[in-house]
Amino acid sequence: MGHHRAMSPLPGRPSTSITSARVIDLNADVGESFGRWRLGDDEALLPHLTSANVACGFHAGDPLTLRRTCESAVARGVVIGAQVGYRDLAGFGRRYIDVPTAELAADVLYQLGALDGIARAAGARVAYVKPHGALYHAVSRHPEQASAVVDAVRAYGGLPVLGLAGSVFLAAVAEAGLEPVGEGFADRAYRPDGALVPRSAPGAVLTDPVAVAAQAVELARSGGVRSLCVHGDSPGAPELAAAVRSALAAAELPVGAFAVAPA
Repeated sequence: MGHHRAMSPLPGRPSTSITSARVIDLNADVGESFGRWRLGDDEALLPHLTSANVACGFHAGDPLTLRRTCESAVARGVVIGAQVGYRDLAGFGRRYIDVPTAELAADVLYQLGALDGIARAAGARVAYVKPHGALYHAVSRHPEQASAVVDAVRAYGGLPVLGLAGSVFLAAVAEAGLEPVGEGFADRAYRPDGALVPRSAPGAVLTDPVAVAAQAVELARSGGVRSLCVHGDSPGAPELAAAVRSALAAAELPVGAFAVAPA
């Protein structure tokens, strides 16, 4: 992409060497309300983002919510990405499901097509793909599930794929000829090996804007992260995203979307 990437000292954990002329994306999970169930404050969160990981109806999001979310993203100039997950509304997509490879590929393809249709109606297109929740972690441990996601994205036309920086999943994405985009989490604690601390563990989710902003700058200065994530369902997500934007500006790190929607 025309910039130098430093090697990561630990798997999945980017180094702290500074790169120059790097544009950092700020994304969040949105469109996750369902019917009368409201999750997050998308209207307050979207103005701080450059990319929106929009739910596709399998782990969260109903059609009306997705349409309104895409319309809001377009109105604010925020790039739309498809956040694909397991068919698991009750568990919010955060439970691992042993789905056969062909079935999972079809599920991902279905979600991509559904959201892209809604995005087209709003005057945009889906510009990238990001696995959600348990699927996000499974694709780095289960080669069959990783290949299912990759196959679905290739079948849809080869969009960029957002995943954990330094993961074997992104290596598989690159090997398949797709564009891998390394992601870091501003509001999640990391283990020493670069993996995320499980949500069931104390301190797994960071809620202090100062700590979140500091971690965001550290990740942004690494060579492996092109996109930072703030979870839409984290407490005070809009305030966290605003703190991250302010910290990146103070650190003279330019912010912008990594993806451009297909014509």
